[in-house]
Amino acid sequence: MEKVFIEPTRTTPLINFDPDEGLLEMRGRSSPENSIQFYQRVLDNLDEYAVSGGDEITTNIAFEYFNTSSSKCLFDVFKRLSKIENSGRKITINWYFEEGDDDMMEAGEDYSDLLDLNFNFYEIEEDDL
Repeated sequence: MEKVFIEPTRTTPLINFDPDEGLLEMRGRSSPENSIQFYQRVLDNLDEYAVSGGDEITTNIAFEYFNTSSSKCLFDVFKRLSKIENSGRKITINWYFEEGDDDMMEAGEDYSDLLDLNFNFYEIEEDDL
């Protein structure tokens, strides 16, 4: 299982998936031209992690914006995390959103409800995203 590190750009988020540390981080803006292609490495690595990964994984999500096609890919990420949890391992999902950004908070709540996952919600200042 490889470590995935993708530098953020104007249209893509920072992604840091370190399976050895049990850490997945995604933050920034997500509106890549091809979301499925952009997120595929993360999804493939989560599939591997589900089979042969560690006992726990912490996921930190801090988006200031994501488009519709990215939201589908995020749903796929959370589905894989749910599968990992259902295999008896511990997952922690921390959802960070900008102070006053009710839409982003509600997006996290929707993912949590749809997949019956527990999210920790943190309202943070804009400069901390």
